[in-house]
Amino acid sequence: MLFSTFKSIHKRYKITLYLEIYNFVLVNILFLCVGNSARSQIAEGIAKSIFGKNHCIKSAGSQPVGIIHPEAILTMQDIGIDITYQKSKSIDSLEMEFMKNIDYVITLCAEEICPVLPGNSKSFHWMNEDPVNNKYSEAELKIAFKHTRDNIFKLIKSFYISENL
Repeated sequence: MLFSTFKSIHKRYKITLYLEIYNFVLVNILFLCVGNSARSQIAEGIAKSIFGKNHCIKSAGSQPVGIIHPEAILTMQDIGIDITYQKSKSIDSLEMEFMKNIDYVITLCAEEICPVLPGNSKSFHWMNEDPVNNKYSEAELKIAFKHTRDNIFKLIKSFYISENL
């Protein structure tokens, strides 16, 4: 039992070391929503934290607002993930090489019409209500973002396990 555990850990370590040395990308994942200011930014940050640097993870929007919502940044900081370096961007601004090699496209829209990308990538739709709502008080906004973050975290964790990433 101890020897098989050691072999498993050693094998995993060798693979990780190889991937880090050669900067090998295993999977390309794109998170999509409309504004690319909250849900897809949160998903990108969580996925990068869980999957590590050997997966190419990006987010984009069909109509990006140009900024990451401040509450998205704060709600991610609450769990130790920094997304301040991420940018709100259009699908059209993503690198052609990445777009040609996307393995997974995950949309996060609920009430809006989600963008659709043609191609051979595997698609998932994770309905998530937009936490940005002008009718919310500050406290309600914080709760909405926390709920969105926690829901996306559960979905990404489940996706990571089910897709054997």
